[in-house]
Amino acid sequence: MQTAAPQKIYLKDYTPPAYLVDSVELTFKLAPTTTRVLSRIAFRPNPDAQSRDFFLHGEQLKLISASIDGVSITPEITATGLTHTVPNAPFVFEAEVEISPETNTALEGLYMSNGMYCTQCEAEGFRKITYYPDRPDVMSVFTVRIESDLPVLLSNGNPAAKGDGWAEWHDPWPKPAYLFALVGGDLVNHPDRFTTMSGKDVELNIWVRPGDDEQKCAFGMAALKKSMKWDEDVYGREYDLDIFNIVAVDDFNMGAMENKGLNIFNSSAVLASPETSTDANFERIEAIIAHEYFHNWTGNRITCRDWFQLCLKEGLTVFRDQQFTGDMRSHAVKRIDDAVVLRAHQFREDNGPLAHPVRPESFVEINNFYTVTVYEKGAEIIGMLKRLVGDDGYKKALDLYFDRHDGDAATIEDWLQVFEDATGRDLSQFAKWYSQAGTPRVSITDSYADGTYSLTLSQHTPATPDQDEKTPMVIPVAVGLLNDNGDEIVPTRILELTEATQTFTFDGLASKPVPSILRGFSAPVILEHDQTNAERAFLLAHDTDPFNRWDAGRTLAQDVLIQMVREDATPDTAYLDGLLALLRDDSLDPAFRALALSLPSQDDTAQALVDAGETPDPTAIYRAHEALTLHIAQHLQDTLPRIYADMMVTGPYTPDAVSAGKRSLGNRMLTLMSKLDGGKQASQQYATADNMTQQLAALASLLKIGKGADELAAFEQRWHHDRLVMDKWFGLQVSCAAPEDAAKVAAKLTEHPAFTMKNPNRFRAVFGALKGNTAGFHDPSGASYDLLADWLIKLDALNPQTTARMSTSFDTWKRYDADRQTKMKAALQRIAETPNLSRDTTEMVTRILG
Repeated sequence: MQTAAPQKIYLKDYTPPAYLVDSVELTFKLAPTTTRVLSRIAFRPNPDAQSRDFFLHGEQLKLISASIDGVSITPEITATGLTHTVPNAPFVFEAEVEISPETNTALEGLYMSNGMYCTQCEAEGFRKITYYPDRPDVMSVFTVRIESDLPVLLSNGNPAAKGDGWAEWHDPWPKPAYLFALVGGDLVNHPDRFTTMSGKDVELNIWVRPGDDEQKCAFGMAALKKSMKWDEDVYGREYDLDIFNIVAVDDFNMGAMENKGLNIFNSSAVLASPETSTDANFERIEAIIAHEYFHNWTGNRITCRDWFQLCLKEGLTVFRDQQFTGDMRSHAVKRIDDAVVLRAHQFREDNGPLAHPVRPESFVEINNFYTVTVYEKGAEIIGMLKRLVGDDGYKKALDLYFDRHDGDAATIEDWLQVFEDATGRDLSQFAKWYSQAGTPRVSITDSYADGTYSLTLSQHTPATPDQDEKTPMVIPVAVGLLNDNGDEIVPTRILELTEATQTFTFDGLASKPVPSILRGFSAPVILEHDQTNAERAFLLAHDTDPFNRWDAGRTLAQDVLIQMVREDATPDTAYLDGLLALLRDDSLDPAFRALALSLPSQDDTAQALVDAGETPDPTAIYRAHEALTLHIAQHLQDTLPRIYADMMVTGPYTPDAVSAGKRSLGNRMLTLMSKLDGGKQASQQYATADNMTQQLAALASLLKIGKGADELAAFEQRWHHDRLVMDKWFGLQVSCAAPEDAAKVAAKLTEHPAFTMKNPNRFRAVFGALKGNTAGFHDPSGASYDLLADWLIKLDALNPQTTARMSTSFDTWKRYDADRQTKMKAALQRIAETPNLSRDTTEMVTRILG
């Protein structure tokens, strides 16, 4: 067999498939190391094709036999697939291959997890199951037969027939191979039913392994039913099969997968109980279940033509799940949460060697482009589009999109065209959001004279890898104006910034107003606005826009931190007084107050220093954060106990937004109180907590002040049997470790009997937390760099996807001092020089090194 070198694939080289598929029949004879897969595929020539070359993708397959129209053939086999001459007419290709699910540690294709057979085919995993044109623009109807003595055998679509040792499934909706799914195992179900808006009765199941896990399915099932109802009410989308199955899997590279009618979930994204899951876990589960269900239309019924269009399904579906969470909980808090994620992760990606457009121009390994740029920035583009065309225009466009492209493999051009057709708006300039990488900077200047207020906005986007020249984009900037008393004198207005520089005027004003700019985070940009701390404090106290009120406090905190890093300064009393006033304002949502009291991350402060032309010192930043937290605790100390007591939720635990918001603010109070009382209140909360949210917050508060050893041991003793809770135990120790100890703590945890790098959740618990401990990861010793590199080299041979994603921990290496740069570069080069390094990791490390 020939070995193929990794090839870069370009969007510009797209050509239609040579052959289309009318039907697929698959038979699986399951066995741990010798599963046989029999395929019968009806092909026909594609009249739009530019060639008649017949090629089927296939990797790590043992071909037993192959035939065309019943005649045996001997195809040419390569490391990436097979070729053979075929008739210039419809024909049937049949093959039998052998695969080994038990030894498939990459968790891609068909693999085993704790005795359960399961699949992950997005993006290109189906080619590890059988020979097939594994590309999203080849869609077909699938019929699947599974043969095994396992009690539960599941696949896509509706159940067709079953008997002793076998089951058949038929999916009537054409789909690409990446949406194929199969599960076989000893499972139990949590059942329910849903009646659609047209009266169709749908069977619902969440499948888990036997044990106590079935007690953790109720919340996920309720979230599923809410999602189904919401999609009907808001988007008019009805479910289209007789059954909807979710399966919880322990070993899974991602959060979940939207396979048609058979969603496969990482256990952490579906199983929940008050005793084992935090409020954040509950909200995440609700959002992920909604996300995967919403894919039924935005991803499944309408899929993407090629993987360059990944943002077409992911950006739109993320936007939809954000809308859903806002409706279920709080739109203001959700918007702030989304902005925090975007700024912390997507802006970082835009500002480094991994920057790429929302629709990339090329890739080596598509798995490396499941990024915050594609997902979260992709969702921001949808949000901007909705702001520009309005709610009615958005609804008309989406209705047209579903009507026009149902059953299609669509493109970004198709998506934008429906908006142009529905609203009459020219979106050619707006389309640049999909093709230009980087985060635009919008600078602000203003003036006032004779009752007219002028606001001048200028935009520029810094150069990114492979893109030096940037042209102006369409940026919707939401603006409101306040007077000196804090009254809103001009309500929110969308200013469309389309040129490099534009001036907007507001007439008839009695005095110069205070502008509130980028309300609701109306565009994913960085504002460059020379405001005084007094103006920011004013917005913190008076702005009617929740996002900008929070952002004013955030910016104040960042300025304070930077001054403390530079000069070891004492924090501005005006900032501390502003926090005190906000905390005491009981009319504000507790969840909002908790967010407002949270400091920017240490990584955010490092980037702010880089933007100011300075080299950040992670140790100095850590010390400034610790000092400011203590100052806040001391300034608020008379109010902390009262708010803490007020936020105590009585009665049985519920994960609703109101209760979760109170616990969030109460736990924030606990963190601050622990700085003053030596952990007395935290110890008491740990001992009495009846839910994981409060127990884990208490333990974290203790660990952060160098205490909690007894509680940590008790936590392990109580929860050692629960893999998801133990992930929390592993991660908490690393994230709360003192910077000089972080690498040692992580290394020690890798020696724990419960640590395994074969489980992505457990690996991420340790090394994701190490990356998140910014000062610890960047400790001057370089110990964390070496430790992570050692483990990534080990992991790559088993699980390239997880390795490649975790390698992004090094993506900011060029922002730091020469010594840290040298150590990180050496770690990256050591990874890059590893023999037989996967193409996933090779591409990522090469891009990071630049």
